[in-house]
Amino acid sequence: MAQLIDGKKISKQIKDELKEEVQRLGEIGKNACLAVVQVGNDPASSVYVNNKKKACAYIGIGSKSYELPEATTEEELVALVEDLNADETVNGILVQLPLPAHIDADRIIRTISPDKDVDGFHPVSVGRLWIGEKGFLSCTPAGIIQLLKRSGIAIEGKECVVIGRSNIVGKPMAALLLRENGTVTVAHSRTKDLKEVAKRADILIVAIGKKKFITAEYVKEGAVVIDVGMHRDENNHLCGDVDFEDVEPHTSAITPVPGGVGPMTIAMLMDNCVETMRTQEERS
Repeated sequence: MAQLIDGKKISKQIKDELKEEVQRLGEIGKNACLAVVQVGNDPASSVYVNNKKKACAYIGIGSKSYELPEATTEEELVALVEDLNADETVNGILVQLPLPAHIDADRIIRTISPDKDVDGFHPVSVGRLWIGEKGFLSCTPAGIIQLLKRSGIAIEGKECVVIGRSNIVGKPMAALLLRENGTVTVAHSRTKDLKEVAKRADILIVAIGKKKFITAEYVKEGAVVIDVGMHRDENNHLCGDVDFEDVEPHTSAITPVPGGVGPMTIAMLMDNCVETMRTQEERS
């Protein structure tokens, strides 16, 4: 039977470790505060923002919340981000995506200072990731690396296939697997013979946004399968990009949905926030 990779348990371990580190850094006068900005009242975004604030409270760092109306202009949002860049009491800035259609998300991401970009989305953060420099890591891919490592799954020398090439998951995932000495293929909607490519994978990471798209015929016997997707099925139950019931018997380890990758994203956001405190310690 496949090993079930428990993201809830591993994210709790990470948050507990961060809580201890925050306490130690606080004792020597290092503090952190995350500014969370939400435009409009999208219900899913509100849930995510609330979870981020709860995680800050749990590990012991401050948070400031800016809940702006849907009609907020792009210029008003840019001005707020620039104010937060200049605010020395704020270490991390997170603008919750998606933004309303009239606001250019790329411009907002580029306005955030790379030194406060705890989502890891700024082009400078992305560049640092690709050339192996220290910087903020994209939270979901960083969480997947922790899931693998803390589940005793070696990455070095393994054939790793990432299905999906988004800037938020697919591309940074490939960079992090390379950093861990995996042999990496990035597949996408234009890939020919996707089943054959996927079946090469010792570690298959699926982030394509299509409900239960990956079935057993895409999976090599004994592979590790990481499912980044989040959808509702015909019975309104949460499911992923992978058809879990079909695929699980053929894997050595697999993430469930929910309870797999999802909890790790916030844990690694918290790690990025604590990274700002570690940087303060190094500079002092």
